[in-house]
Amino acid sequence: MEIDLINGPTSIMHLPDDCLYFIFQRLDCGSDRESFGLICHRWLHIQNSSRQSLQFECSFSVLNASSLSRNSTTISPFRLYRLLNRFRQLQSLSLSGCMDLPDSSLTQLQYYGSTLEALYLDCCFGITDNGLSYVAAGCTSLTFISLYRCNVTDVGLQILAKSCLALKDVNLSYCLLITDHGIKALSQNCRQLRGVVISYCKSVNGVGFKGCSQSLTNLEAESCKLEPEGVLGIVSGGGLEYLSVSCLSWCVHGDGLAAIGSGFATRLRVLNFRLCRTINDESIVAIAKGCPLLEDWNLALCHEVKLPGWEAIGANCCNLKRLHVNRCHNLCNLGLQALRDGCRRLLILHINRCRRISSEAMELFKLRRTDVEIKQEEVLCMTPNPALWLRQVQR
Repeated sequence: MEIDLINGPTSIMHLPDDCLYFIFQRLDCGSDRESFGLICHRWLHIQNSSRQSLQFECSFSVLNASSLSRNSTTISPFRLYRLLNRFRQLQSLSLSGCMDLPDSSLTQLQYYGSTLEALYLDCCFGITDNGLSYVAAGCTSLTFISLYRCNVTDVGLQILAKSCLALKDVNLSYCLLITDHGIKALSQNCRQLRGVVISYCKSVNGVGFKGCSQSLTNLEAESCKLEPEGVLGIVSGGGLEYLSVSCLSWCVHGDGLAAIGSGFATRLRVLNFRLCRTINDESIVAIAKGCPLLEDWNLALCHEVKLPGWEAIGANCCNLKRLHVNRCHNLCNLGLQALRDGCRRLLILHINRCRRISSEAMELFKLRRTDVEIKQEEVLCMTPNPALWLRQVQR
C-alpha cells in the first residue's frame, strides 16, 4: 500500500479495469490465472471477460477420436447458457465428444455467439440442421467449424454458409448426409474459404466446388466418390496448394484424376494419391507437366503407374522434394533411373517393397544421389494439413 498525501491510502484495488486486464494477461502461471477471480467480484469479472476459449471435459481432438466412450458429459441448455453468459468474450468453444448434446443446447449461441471464431462439434451425434440454424443466427464471426460425424444435411450447411460468410476452415469428414448441393452453397457463399475436409462423404463427387474462390488452398477428400468433372471442379479456383484424394480406387479409374494437371492447379505443392491403385500413366503425365511447384507427392500403392509415368515425374517435377513410392508394383529399374537422373531437388525418397527394383539399381541410386535420404519404413499419412489439423492440435 502507498500513501497519497492528497487522496489518502491507495492500493492495487484502486487500479482501473484496463490495468487489471493487463495484469491478468501477463500472468504466466495457470494456477495464478485460475485463482485471480477469488479475490473479489470485480476481479472475477476481469477473469471471466478475459477468457477466450472453453473446452468441456468430454471434448476431444478428432486425432484421438478412438478413445471416446459413451460416458461423455451431458451438457444441458441451462448449463451452457450459464457458461456463455459468464464468459462473454469467447473466441473458441469446443463441445466435441458430447454425443448426446441436443439441438436445444445451442439455442443460446443466438445471443452469446457473436465473438466466437472457432466451434468444434465433433461427434455431437444429436446435432442436426436445427442446431446449425442457431449457430448461423448468432455466430456470424465464425471462421472455423468442425462437424466431424455430425448428422447435418445440405439444408443446415446452406443456412450456415449464408450467414457465416467469414468461414475459412470447415471439417465435414464423415458427414454422410452432405452432398454437392451443400458443398456448392459453402463454396459460393464463403468466398474466404481456405480449407475443407470432406473425407468419407460418400455422396460428394466434387462438382459443388466448381467456381470456388482462389482462397481455397487446402482440401482433403479421402474415400469420396469423386468423378472427373468433380475433380475439375475441385481445382477450378486455381488456388489449391494441398490436396489429399487417397483411397479412390473404388470410384476413380484410369485417367480420372488427369484434370488436376489441366492448368488450374499450378500452385499445388502437396498431393496425396496413396491407395489410388488404378490411377494410370495418363493422369501422372498430365499432373507432372501441369503442376510445376509440386514438392511432396505420395504415390504409395499406385500399382498402375508404369515407366511413362515415372519418366514424366523425373523429367518435369523439378521442385519435387519428397516422393512416396512404397509398394508400387510397376516401379522398375528404368523407372528408378528416371527418378535418379531427374528430380534434381529431391531430398527424401520413401521406398519399400517395390518388387521390381533390384538391389543393384537401389545401390546405384544411393551412390549417384547421395543428396537423397532413403526411407524404407512404411508411411501411412502425408504432411498434415496446416489449415485444419494443426489448428486442432494447438487449440
